[in-house]
Amino acid sequence: MKNLHLAITLLFMAVGLTAQAQLDQNTNSVQFEVQEDDVPNPTGSTLPARKQPRLSIPVEERDPKYNMSLGTEDDKQLDIRTTDGLMDSEKGKAPKAFTKDKEPTEEYAKDQLLGEMKTGGEFVSIKYRDHEYVDGDKIRVFVNGDIVQSGVFLGGSFSGFVLTLEEGENIIEFEALNQGTSGPNTAELHVYDENGFIISAKEWNLLTGYKARIRVFKE
Repeated sequence: MKNLHLAITLLFMAVGLTAQAQLDQNTNSVQFEVQEDDVPNPTGSTLPARKQPRLSIPVEERDPKYNMSLGTEDDKQLDIRTTDGLMDSEKGKAPKAFTKDKEPTEEYAKDQLLGEMKTGGEFVSIKYRDHEYVDGDKIRVFVNGDIVQSGVFLGGSFSGFVLTLEEGENIIEFEALNQGTSGPNTAELHVYDENGFIISAKEWNLLTGYKARIRVFKE
Protein backbone atom coordinates (compact mmCIF):
# COMPACT_ATOMS: atom_id res chain seq x y z
CA MET A 1 0.00 0.00 0.00
CA LYS A 2 2.83 2.39 0.78
CA ASN A 3 4.40 1.56 -2.54
CA LEU A 4 1.14 2.54 -4.30
CA HIS A 5 1.06 5.93 -2.61
CA LEU A 6 4.67 6.51 -3.45
CA ALA A 7 4.07 5.69 -7.11
CA ILE A 8 1.12 8.08 -7.37
CA THR A 9 3.13 10.85 -5.72
CA LEU A 10 6.02 10.38 -8.14
CA LEU A 11 3.58 10.38 -11.08
CA PHE A 12 2.10 13.77 -10.08
CA MET A 13 5.53 15.22 -9.62
CA ALA A 14 6.56 14.13 -13.09
CA VAL A 15 3.45 15.64 -14.67
CA GLY A 16 4.02 18.92 -12.86
CA LEU A 17 7.61 19.16 -14.01
CA THR A 18 6.60 18.55 -17.64
CA ALA A 19 3.92 21.30 -17.58
CA GLN A 20 6.36 23.78 -16.03
CA ALA A 21 8.86 23.11 -18.76
CA GLN A 22 6.29 23.77 -21.48
CA LEU A 23 5.26 27.07 -19.90
CA ASP A 24 8.87 28.20 -19.76
CA GLN A 25 9.25 27.53 -23.48
CA ASN A 26 6.10 29.58 -24.44
CA THR A 27 6.86 32.79 -22.55
CA ASN A 28 8.33 34.57 -25.62
CA SER A 29 6.95 38.18 -25.86
CA VAL A 30 5.19 39.37 -29.01
CA GLN A 31 7.29 41.83 -31.07
CA PHE A 32 5.79 44.35 -33.58
CA GLU A 33 7.73 45.42 -36.62
CA VAL A 34 8.64 49.09 -36.52
CA GLN A 35 8.11 50.92 -39.86
CA GLU A 36 9.56 54.26 -40.85
CA ASP A 37 6.88 56.95 -41.40
CA ASP A 38 8.11 59.26 -44.17
CA VAL A 39 4.70 60.84 -45.04
CA PRO A 40 5.04 64.65 -44.99
CA ASN A 41 2.91 66.73 -42.71
CA PRO A 42 -0.43 67.63 -44.41
CA THR A 43 -0.71 71.12 -45.83
CA GLY A 44 -3.63 73.00 -47.36
CA SER A 45 -5.85 76.09 -47.23
CA THR A 46 -6.51 77.54 -43.88
CA LEU A 47 -9.97 78.80 -43.02
CA PRO A 48 -10.22 82.55 -42.45
CA ALA A 49 -10.58 83.63 -38.93
CA ARG A 50 -14.17 84.16 -37.92
CA LYS A 51 -15.22 87.53 -36.67
CA GLN A 52 -16.55 87.55 -33.22
CA PRO A 53 -20.24 88.46 -33.15
CA ARG A 54 -21.08 91.94 -32.03
CA LEU A 55 -24.18 93.09 -30.25
CA SER A 56 -24.09 96.52 -31.88
CA ILE A 57 -24.18 97.40 -35.64
CA PRO A 58 -21.73 100.04 -36.90
CA VAL A 59 -23.33 103.32 -37.86
CA GLU A 60 -22.16 102.99 -41.50
CA GLU A 61 -24.16 99.77 -41.81
CA ARG A 62 -27.36 100.73 -40.00
CA ASP A 63 -27.75 104.30 -41.26
CA PRO A 64 -28.41 104.50 -45.06
CA LYS A 65 -27.64 108.22 -45.04
CA TYR A 66 -24.15 107.71 -43.62
CA ASN A 67 -22.46 107.17 -47.02
CA MET A 68 -25.07 108.98 -49.12
CA SER A 69 -23.70 111.52 -51.58
CA LEU A 70 -25.76 114.66 -51.79
CA GLY A 71 -24.02 115.86 -54.95
CA THR A 72 -22.59 119.24 -55.55
CA GLU A 73 -24.32 122.41 -54.54
CA ASP A 74 -25.70 124.76 -57.12
CA ASP A 75 -23.75 127.97 -56.98
CA LYS A 76 -26.70 129.85 -58.46
CA GLN A 77 -28.83 131.13 -55.62
CA LEU A 78 -32.53 131.94 -55.88
CA ASP A 79 -33.21 135.62 -55.53
CA ILE A 80 -36.80 135.99 -54.37
CA ARG A 81 -36.68 139.69 -55.20
CA THR A 82 -36.53 138.91 -58.94
CA THR A 83 -38.08 135.46 -59.45
CA ASP A 84 -40.01 132.71 -57.70
CA GLY A 85 -38.04 129.91 -59.43
CA LEU A 86 -41.05 128.64 -61.39
CA MET A 87 -41.38 128.34 -65.16
CA ASP A 88 -42.75 131.40 -66.88
CA SER A 89 -46.01 131.01 -68.79
CA GLU A 90 -46.72 132.81 -72.00
CA LYS A 91 -48.68 135.92 -71.24
CA GLY A 92 -51.94 136.36 -73.07
CA LYS A 93 -52.13 132.72 -74.24
CA ALA A 94 -54.74 130.49 -72.61
CA PRO A 95 -54.57 126.66 -72.61
CA LYS A 96 -56.13 125.11 -75.70
CA ALA A 97 -59.02 123.55 -73.76
CA PHE A 98 -60.15 127.04 -72.73
CA THR A 99 -59.86 128.78 -76.08
CA LYS A 100 -62.84 129.18 -78.37
CA ASP A 101 -63.37 127.04 -81.45
CA LYS A 102 -62.97 128.28 -84.98
CA GLU A 103 -65.70 130.45 -86.39
CA PRO A 104 -68.64 128.35 -87.71
CA THR A 105 -68.24 129.33 -91.36
CA GLU A 106 -70.00 127.81 -94.37
CA GLU A 107 -66.99 125.67 -95.24
CA TYR A 108 -68.04 123.30 -92.41
CA ALA A 109 -71.59 123.00 -93.78
CA LYS A 110 -70.93 119.70 -95.53
CA ASP A 111 -70.23 116.03 -94.83
CA GLN A 112 -66.57 115.11 -94.44
CA LEU A 113 -64.79 111.92 -95.47
CA LEU A 114 -61.97 111.23 -92.97
CA GLY A 115 -60.30 108.49 -94.97
CA GLU A 116 -60.25 104.77 -95.71
CA MET A 117 -58.16 102.02 -94.11
CA LYS A 118 -57.65 98.28 -94.36
CA THR A 119 -57.04 95.71 -91.66
CA GLY A 120 -56.91 91.94 -91.35
CA GLY A 121 -58.08 92.01 -87.75
CA GLU A 122 -61.44 91.02 -86.31
CA PHE A 123 -62.15 94.38 -84.71
CA VAL A 124 -61.03 98.00 -84.36
CA SER A 125 -61.24 100.44 -81.45
CA ILE A 126 -62.89 103.81 -82.17
CA LYS A 127 -61.88 106.71 -79.88
CA TYR A 128 -62.96 110.37 -80.01
CA ARG A 129 -62.78 113.56 -77.94
CA ASP A 130 -63.26 117.31 -78.21
CA HIS A 131 -59.70 118.49 -78.87
CA GLU A 132 -60.64 122.16 -78.97
CA TYR A 133 -62.73 124.16 -76.52
CA VAL A 134 -64.82 121.71 -74.46
CA ASP A 135 -68.17 123.40 -74.93
CA GLY A 136 -70.77 120.62 -74.92
CA ASP A 137 -70.45 119.25 -78.46
CA LYS A 138 -72.73 116.23 -78.97
CA ILE A 139 -72.69 113.51 -81.66
CA ARG A 140 -74.64 110.45 -82.82
CA VAL A 141 -72.68 107.42 -84.14
CA PHE A 142 -73.78 105.09 -86.97
CA VAL A 143 -72.21 101.82 -88.19
CA ASN A 144 -73.37 100.65 -91.62
CA GLY A 145 -76.48 102.82 -91.25
CA ASP A 146 -77.46 101.58 -87.78
CA ILE A 147 -77.29 103.81 -84.69
CA VAL A 148 -74.79 102.46 -82.13
CA GLN A 149 -74.47 105.62 -80.00
CA SER A 150 -77.56 107.80 -79.91
CA GLY A 151 -76.09 110.77 -78.09
CA VAL A 152 -72.52 111.27 -76.88
CA PHE A 153 -71.10 114.43 -75.32
CA LEU A 154 -67.50 115.03 -76.35
CA GLY A 155 -65.21 115.66 -73.39
CA GLY A 156 -61.55 116.47 -73.12
CA SER A 157 -60.60 112.78 -72.67
CA PHE A 158 -61.02 109.98 -75.21
CA SER A 159 -64.11 107.78 -75.11
CA GLY A 160 -65.51 105.36 -77.66
CA PHE A 161 -66.28 101.72 -78.41
CA VAL A 162 -64.93 98.51 -79.94
CA LEU A 163 -66.35 97.59 -83.34
CA THR A 164 -66.43 93.98 -84.55
CA LEU A 165 -65.85 94.21 -88.29
CA GLU A 166 -67.93 92.62 -91.01
CA GLU A 167 -66.26 91.19 -94.10
CA GLY A 168 -65.57 93.89 -96.66
CA GLU A 169 -66.57 97.52 -96.10
CA ASN A 170 -67.56 98.97 -92.73
CA ILE A 171 -68.80 102.58 -92.67
CA ILE A 172 -68.66 104.55 -89.40
CA GLU A 173 -70.41 107.94 -89.33
CA PHE A 174 -70.44 110.72 -86.71
CA GLU A 175 -73.35 113.17 -86.93
CA ALA A 176 -73.06 116.57 -85.29
CA LEU A 177 -76.16 117.01 -83.10
CA ASN A 178 -75.12 120.52 -82.08
CA GLN A 179 -72.22 122.96 -82.13
CA GLY A 180 -71.83 123.47 -78.41
CA THR A 181 -71.49 127.04 -77.24
CA SER A 182 -68.53 127.91 -79.44
CA GLY A 183 -67.80 127.40 -83.12
CA PRO A 184 -68.53 124.22 -85.06
CA ASN A 185 -68.79 120.68 -83.67
CA THR A 186 -65.12 119.72 -83.27
CA ALA A 187 -63.51 116.35 -82.51
CA GLU A 188 -60.31 114.34 -82.78
CA LEU A 189 -60.77 110.75 -84.00
CA HIS A 190 -58.39 107.81 -83.46
CA VAL A 191 -58.78 104.29 -84.85
CA TYR A 192 -56.71 101.40 -83.41
CA ASP A 193 -56.33 97.87 -84.73
CA GLU A 194 -56.72 94.76 -82.55
CA ASN A 195 -53.03 94.93 -81.59
CA GLY A 196 -53.42 98.44 -80.21
CA PHE A 197 -51.63 100.19 -83.09
CA ILE A 198 -53.15 103.42 -84.33
CA ILE A 199 -54.16 103.15 -88.00
CA SER A 200 -55.89 106.51 -88.40
CA ALA A 201 -55.85 109.91 -86.67
CA LYS A 202 -58.20 112.59 -88.02
CA GLU A 203 -60.14 115.70 -86.95
CA TRP A 204 -63.52 117.08 -87.95
CA ASN A 205 -65.24 120.45 -87.86
CA LEU A 206 -68.99 120.17 -88.59
CA LEU A 207 -72.04 122.34 -88.46
CA THR A 208 -75.17 120.85 -86.92
CA GLY A 209 -76.73 118.04 -88.96
CA TYR A 210 -73.65 117.13 -91.00
CA LYS A 211 -71.58 113.98 -90.71
CA ALA A 212 -67.94 112.87 -90.65
CA ARG A 213 -67.36 109.43 -92.17
CA ILE A 214 -64.60 106.80 -92.23
CA ARG A 215 -64.44 103.49 -94.09
CA VAL A 216 -62.70 100.41 -92.68
CA PHE A 217 -62.18 97.43 -94.99
CA LYS A 218 -61.69 94.01 -93.43
CA GLU A 219 -59.43 91.96 -95.71
